[in-house]
Amino acid sequence: MVREGIYVDATFGRGGHTRRLLEVLGAGSRVVAVDRDPEAIAAGKLLAADDSRLQVCHGRFSELDQLLKGLQISEVQGVLMDLGTSSPQLDDARRGFSFRFDAPLDMRMDTTGGESAAEWLNDASEQDIARVLREYGEERYARRVAAAIVAARPVHTTAELAALVSRAQPRSTPGKHDATRVFQAIRMQVNQELPELQAGLVAAFGVLRPGGRLAVISFHSLEDRLVKRYFRDRSRPPQLPRRLPVRAAASQAEARIVAGPLQPGEAEIRANPRARSALLRVLEKAA
Repeated sequence: MVREGIYVDATFGRGGHTRRLLEVLGAGSRVVAVDRDPEAIAAGKLLAADDSRLQVCHGRFSELDQLLKGLQISEVQGVLMDLGTSSPQLDDARRGFSFRFDAPLDMRMDTTGGESAAEWLNDASEQDIARVLREYGEERYARRVAAAIVAARPVHTTAELAALVSRAQPRSTPGKHDATRVFQAIRMQVNQELPELQAGLVAAFGVLRPGGRLAVISFHSLEDRLVKRYFRDRSRPPQLPRRLPVRAAASQAEARIVAGPLQPGEAEIRANPRARSALLRVLEKAA
């Protein structure tokens, strides 16, 4: 079935979702691909050179409404947000996202500006580091790890950080690298992922036309909890005073939840092991 309309891939990455959208959309449709990563934008422009329906924008979730306004787009049929760190970012040692490689501690999704992971770790207070590790990484030894980092500063590489974390933890978690939660927490802090997600959900819902849908794929509990709460709040009718006569329309919810949480099947996980923790939720704006 060929569809028409304007759709947004708010996390282009290397274009997997965008390519699928272009396959099913008609000639009069448009796809706007957004990403914070300059390398993703470069890949998107190559794809756009072969398909005039695609427009590529360098920006953040929180800027989505302004990015679309700059393209003279006031409303769209759908927005997709895939919150996973892209495979090229994880697999490129230069980016400093992974403890699998010895590389400079960067972790910025947008390498054109902002504070790197090393800069933040070497400037932040021990209390702030512990708070981030606890809140964003749910790291049980957050205080011990934070103290070890501060004592060893300056820290410049992923290997240095991973070794510090391993030494600071009194015991390991079976089946998981000692530094997994710490790297996750620092990445989320450097990129302000949860505040950006919160602002992005508001911006994305705001640009949906009536009947349009917002689809979000999350990969860990903090993200999914935020998405679940936002979807729940939008799908609840407004709280009105009891016994107050109101028009029926005034008591209707802004949206309805149409799917989720949906998880990948066994075949998809075999084809893409990194999808194993993915959860998809879909919200439809009231017509």
